[in-house]
Amino acid sequence: MTTLRVLTVDDSRTILAMLHHTLSNAGFEVLQAEDGKQGLDVLKNEQVDVVITDINMPVMDGIEFIRHVRATGNHQSLPILILTTETSQDKRDQGKAAGGTGWIVKPFDPEKLISVINRVVH
Repeated sequence: MTTLRVLTVDDSRTILAMLHHTLSNAGFEVLQAEDGKQGLDVLKNEQVDVVITDINMPVMDGIEFIRHVRATGNHQSLPILILTTETSQDKRDQGKAAGGTGWIVKPFDPEKLISVINRVVH
């Protein structure tokens, strides 16, 4: 059985720690970045099965990050879940238009997050 690799992108160290704890305990291998630019750097060198990204981050926000990921051509089918405090329909529309696969509002329920990951990668 292959271990699924998850890239989490968020500027909150607390959220990164929570995601790492939750996903590691569920058997995922976790890679992390603190903004979209770092996330792109990780994707240049690593294969991942799913990405979880925040929207509001310094340097490169989540919407721009998703647009760049989709523009590379290597990650057209990579599931990208947006994990954010944003709830506005306008932001959801922007996330979907950029190529986001799903939308999860913080704070996240660990069981639901794992369920969504398993759904989008299988």
